Amino acid sequence: MLLAAATKLQAQELQASVTVFAQQVGTSVDKSVFTTLQNQLTQFLNSRKWTSDVYQTQEKIKCNFILTVKSVDADNLYQATLAVQSARPVYNSSYQTALINGQDGDVQFKYVQFQQLNFNDNRVQGTDALSANLTAIFAYYVYMILGFDYDSFAAKSGQDYFSKAQNIVTNAPEAKEITGWKPFDGTRNRYWLAENMMNNKYNTIHDYIYTYYRNGLDNMYADMQTARTSVLSALSILQNFNQQNPNTMVVQFLVQGKSQEYIGIFKNGDPQSRTQASQILSKIDISNAGVYKDQMK
Repeated sequence: MLLAAATKLQAQELQASVTVFAQQVGTSVDKSVFTTLQNQLTQFLNSRKWTSDVYQTQEKIKCNFILTVKSVDADNLYQATLAVQSARPVYNSSYQTALINGQDGDVQFKYVQFQQLNFNDNRVQGTDALSANLTAIFAYYVYMILGFDYDSFAAKSGQDYFSKAQNIVTNAPEAKEITGWKPFDGTRNRYWLAENMMNNKYNTIHDYIYTYYRNGLDNMYADMQTARTSVLSALSILQNFNQQNPNTMVVQFLVQGKSQEYIGIFKNGDPQSRTQASQILSKIDISNAGVYKDQMK
C-alpha cells in the first residue's frame, strides 16, 4: 500500500509521444540510431518530473513531438525540424482541444547513439552546446505546454512555466550552428514566443487563453449559447490585441490549426454570432479567411 502511494506521488505530468522521421537521411547512416533517439526522447519527456504538482494518470497532458531529421553529417551533427502538439480535454466531454500546434524549423544538435540525454534548469548549456541543444529545445517546449495548459484552467497560472521557458532562452546553448534562440534569428522562433508570453504589455493574451478554454469550451456541456458568447469574447480579446500589437508571433501560434474547431463552435449558432465570429477570425487567421466565409454563412 505504501509503495502504491509513493508511486502515485511520483506520477509525472506528460503523456508524450515522440516520433523521429529520417526519410531524407541517406543510406550511409545506420537507421537504428533514430529508433534509439526516439525511445530516449520519449523516456526523457515522460519520466522526468517537470512540476511540483501531483498528477493523476488521467490528468496527464497528451502531447506529440515529431522530429524530422533532414541531414546528419560525419560529426554526428543533425539538422531537423520539430512539430509540437498538445491538447487538453474539454470538461464533461470526450473532446480533446488543441492547446499547441507549432512548428520549429531551427533544430540543430549533436547526438551519438545511446548517449545520455541530460537537462539541468540551472545549467542549460551543459558541457557541449550542440549536444545540450537537443534537450534544451525539448524542455523549452515542455514548459510552454505546461504554461498554456495551466493558463487554460486558471487565469495567468502558467506564468512560472513561461518563466522557465524564458530562462532556457536566456541561457540557451551557443554555437555557430545553433539558431532559434535569438531575436535576430527571425520573427517566429523560440525567443519571440517566450518573449510574448512573458511581456507584461501582452497580459491580455493570458486572458484570451482562460476565457476561450475555461469560460468557453468547458461550459459547452451546460449552456451552449453562453459558452459561445464567452468564446466570442475571447476572440474579441485576441482581435483587439492583434490590432494593438500587429505581427506578434503569439497570435498566429494560438490560432494555428484551430479553424475547424472555431467553425464547429459557431456553425449552429445564431446568425449574428456566426457573422461576428467570421469577421473576427478572418482578420486574425487570414490564411483561412475564405474557409470562414464559406462555412460560417
